[in-house]
Amino acid sequence: MKTLLLIGRTGSGKTTLTQVLNKECVQYKKTQAVEVCENIIDTPGEYIENRAYYKALIVSSVEADIIAFIQDCTEEESLFPPEFAGAFQKTVIGIITKIDLCKCENSIKRAQKLLEVAGAKKIFKISSTENSGIDEIKKYIQ
Repeated sequence: MKTLLLIGRTGSGKTTLTQVLNKECVQYKKTQAVEVCENIIDTPGEYIENRAYYKALIVSSVEADIIAFIQDCTEEESLFPPEFAGAFQKTVIGIITKIDLCKCENSIKRAQKLLEVAGAKKIFKISSTENSGIDEIKKYIQ
């Protein structure tokens, strides 16, 4: 199984996704430092929220096979700079989270566009609470 590095703002659903992918009990937990859970590397939201931590993301990516930019579809803006994927020498995908909360298709399209501008090549749409789209990510990282 490939190792997946999750990058996204605080509250975007990285830790919840990690728990769902690893078939753990889903419970809210604020990630304070880089955590490795089986084949998933969960990074603190502050690493993308503060440019001074970009180097920490790049260093963390060394152990990963795939980088995943996480975009919450309820957020109107992205913290990912244009073509941020170019900072990594790995495959970069995008994951749109919380699609169960975005009944308006425009919110999901906006999130997809933000991830594409950041350089994500393949985009997944998921709901961790409804297990929607989770199987597609599991197949991709096999």
